[in-house]
Amino acid sequence: MNPAAASTHVPDERDTPRPDGAGTSRLGEITWPVRTERLSLRPAVVADVDATWRIRRIDSVVQWLTAAPKDREEYRARFEDPGRLAKTLVVELDGEVIGDLMLAIEDAWAQAEVADRARGVQAELGWCIDPAYRGRGYATEAVRALVRLCFEDLGLRRVTANCFADNVGSWRLMERLGMRRELHTRRESLHRSGEWLDGLGYALLADEWRG
Repeated sequence: MNPAAASTHVPDERDTPRPDGAGTSRLGEITWPVRTERLSLRPAVVADVDATWRIRRIDSVVQWLTAAPKDREEYRARFEDPGRLAKTLVVELDGEVIGDLMLAIEDAWAQAEVADRARGVQAELGWCIDPAYRGRGYATEAVRALVRLCFEDLGLRRVTANCFADNVGSWRLMERLGMRRELHTRRESLHRSGEWLDGLGYALLADEWRG
């Protein structure tokens, strides 16, 4: 599982980097930055490490993240990993970084005879936005733009997102965007607190989004 948080919500909780998918390089096809009414989205660069570290070290954010680096250097090593950086977008408000998004393009599961038609057709999404911007709709605005980018600009057929069931802000965001709850696992995920927690999985198809 993988997502997360947000300004109005909570953090990107399961953003474990995955091997580069066949479609990750397709982000280069997009004209950046992508602008919404109030925000700007662009690919992350190494220089974004401090701005994102400032957010990801906040207690209410880090409680849902996959990893809690002990210091900036440990975080920097994770952030600058090429596979991870290639999937990361930053969210800016008036030129200030207020969060980051994950867009991991993946292959869908397919039987062997049709596997070539399932390559790079879907994406897992994640988000982590500064809680200082809570309650203003920035998280919804940013992730809605990310979903639109997936379906319109990249031509994907499906997006997914996952979170701990206790990360209420995250799954409520998914539902605001029209995503369907497809999965509810019982005490399947071990939190760093030592508790086994429930997990939730959501998805949205391109034709559902267009409808």
